[in-house]
Amino acid sequence: MNQPLSHHLLTMAYQNAWANYRLAKAWSQLTPAELAASRVSFFPSLVATLNHILTCDWFYVDALERELRGDDPHPDCYVFFKDDLRFTVGADLKREQSLVDNRLIAYCEQLRDADLGRIVTIARDTPQHDSRLRLLSHLFEHQLHHRGQVHAMLSGTSVAPPQLDEFFCSGESGLRAADFAELGWTETLIWGV
Repeated sequence: MNQPLSHHLLTMAYQNAWANYRLAKAWSQLTPAELAASRVSFFPSLVATLNHILTCDWFYVDALERELRGDDPHPDCYVFFKDDLRFTVGADLKREQSLVDNRLIAYCEQLRDADLGRIVTIARDTPQHDSRLRLLSHLFEHQLHHRGQVHAMLSGTSVAPPQLDEFFCSGESGLRAADFAELGWTETLIWGV
């Protein structure tokens, strides 16, 4: 079946939420001290990396939602980065990441190929103007990049990092079935008929 590009972006939003969910099931087993422990990566700890993923998601999802509603760009887009470690408690990080993941899914559900070229503006010091497609592609790449770092940092803990590459292949549906049931998702919801 030939799926539109907008549907692929929706599957990427679901994959993003699923991967964050799987990672959270792993890192939430760690103590606060283990989450905050110094590690080798772009950011110096799991908690710092998880906060960065979350705040960047807020930054970009806010811009996408504002454009969709026809609102002006956020007047202080840097507000999302005022505190590098906004959340230090794992349950708070897990909850907030799930909320923004669901916002991204809801945003992608309304996408249509004909509208992917619409311009989203972010009022940075030098305003950024990118199409919905480019901004979403950047956001998904950003998430993959830093989630990979979380995955690698988990390797240095007592909790094994989970498999994250069993989302797209139809023959691997059984490997994600338990997570999908916990999330309230079905293969049909994500992939269609």
